[in-house]
Amino acid sequence: MKNIALVGCTGSIGRQTLSVVRRYPDRFRICCLVARSSGESLSALVREFSPKTAALSSGGRADVACSAFYSGEEGALRAVEESGADIVVVACGGFGGLKYSLLALKMGARLALANKETLVCGGDIVMPLGGEIIPVDSEHSAIWQCLNFERRAPFKNLIITASGGPFRDKNFGELEGVTPAQALSHPTWSMGAKITIDSATLLNKGYEVIEAHHLYNADYASIKTVIQPQSIVHSMVQFEDGAILAQLSNPTMELPIQLALTYPERLDCALKPLDWDSAFALQFLPLARKKYPMYDLALACGEAGGILPTVLNAAGEEAVAAFLKGEISFCDIWRVTDAVVQGAANCAAESYEQLAACDAAARSAAQKVISKRYNVN
Repeated sequence: MKNIALVGCTGSIGRQTLSVVRRYPDRFRICCLVARSSGESLSALVREFSPKTAALSSGGRADVACSAFYSGEEGALRAVEESGADIVVVACGGFGGLKYSLLALKMGARLALANKETLVCGGDIVMPLGGEIIPVDSEHSAIWQCLNFERRAPFKNLIITASGGPFRDKNFGELEGVTPAQALSHPTWSMGAKITIDSATLLNKGYEVIEAHHLYNADYASIKTVIQPQSIVHSMVQFEDGAILAQLSNPTMELPIQLALTYPERLDCALKPLDWDSAFALQFLPLARKKYPMYDLALACGEAGGILPTVLNAAGEEAVAAFLKGEISFCDIWRVTDAVVQGAANCAAESYEQLAACDAAARSAAQKVISKRYNVN
């Protein structure tokens, strides 16, 4: 029986993680539940799973019956630390997830990582800690599987696939009048609003390149991105002899989530199989980078390293939030983010506290750009 601390228990990845636990109650026990602000949802989950600890990271109270309930960010970290977890699933979004990832590794627990910011912003301080990090993102899980579950296995190229989002047939200049509803209409995946917009701009794919650099000790020149519209080929690995291995499945997050929990075992996850009795096609299209300036910006920040990926992430979050509120246009997401990145002075990433200060400063800078350029009060 493995004890699981689940951070972000009410989000999309969190809910699907709980589906895996329900599927295999003889293998997994939820020992800690952390939600951001939904006390009612957290209470219902506590009643169902009876964890040792629970917390609302944004503060406040919840009607929960467990050994210890905590409130606020420091309380949530304490809940995870006191839970005795064998596996910590970091399924929350945002920069705050980095703290939980650092804690999980210091605890000696398996880190099932679904939080992009952990490696995008904190890769330089996370990776030296060592420990067991298992990727939950479908693309990185696919690469991990193709490398026979060995993140340090040799390879020639990592090939990350992208759906291309809802606007893959349009040029960047055609997207000025795109509405939030249009940008949130992803062709193959159902995700939260922020990551769906990042998929439309392809910023999320740039983030995945940065993550791959850290996870697999890969040079940026060896990480490729290709458009795979059906989202069936989740990523590929090319080896020195020219062979390419790919992981295929219908689009689902439960497979990589479950594998992060059950590894090294593979168990049934109720995945709808590909129908080999029916004809279907798989397309691979080159990435037209001029369509996706956010992707290029992410790569530039990743290659520069230091604090710039943190600046990129913080400014991007503020720009996406402004777009979703109708304050700026879709194309302005890049303009705002790029302005903040260009105005930042880079230096080495050395600590969580330093990166947290950079995160706050970049958010403030982005808000000032939005306010000044777009007359947002």
